[in-house]
Amino acid sequence: MDRNISLTNGIITLRPYRDEDADSLFEAARESIPEMTPWMPWCHRDYSIQESRDWITSCFGNWDQGSAYGFAITDTSTGRYLGGCGLNGIHKEPDIANLGYWVRTSATRKGVATAATLLLADFGINELKLKRIEIIVDIDNKASQQVAEKSGATREGILRNRVTRYGEPADAVMFSLIPPLSFPRRRESTGTERIKPENE
Repeated sequence: MDRNISLTNGIITLRPYRDEDADSLFEAARESIPEMTPWMPWCHRDYSIQESRDWITSCFGNWDQGSAYGFAITDTSTGRYLGGCGLNGIHKEPDIANLGYWVRTSATRKGVATAATLLLADFGINELKLKRIEIIVDIDNKASQQVAEKSGATREGILRNRVTRYGEPADAVMFSLIPPLSFPRRRESTGTERIKPENE
């Protein structure tokens, strides 16, 4: 899959990570540590700029191998880094992937995560031809569960000891998205892809 791609609804834009995103990723993660640490162990109190650089480097390799697709979430108007999202855990036959997202604390409660999930799900189903996308959320992470629900994902049940919270196993809620997802689209001559949800 070509990394010269972006997905947008006109308000936010998803694009593959770049080397120059390291500082913005670091800044966003550091501001969000109190809120994110329980749900995302990578965002810990000693999180370093080198970890940001290593993450971006890993994204390049995963993208080229087709094993995961990580996207930076940015403000379309300003280019400000808002968070990250991606598809990982990709399995061929029956073409399943996990979808994850996070938004920096100063940009939460503005619909960013829901919009990113819609754009990413459309990319996964219509471009990668996935047959099932899973969203696995800690049972106590109510905000993230609301994002999945607002995105139209189906709540399927509880997975026992599926995630880790503060180093201990914790239960999670399983959500899923399956075809058909049909969002009108327009492919630009620049190679940029615009995917616009019907309710925009």
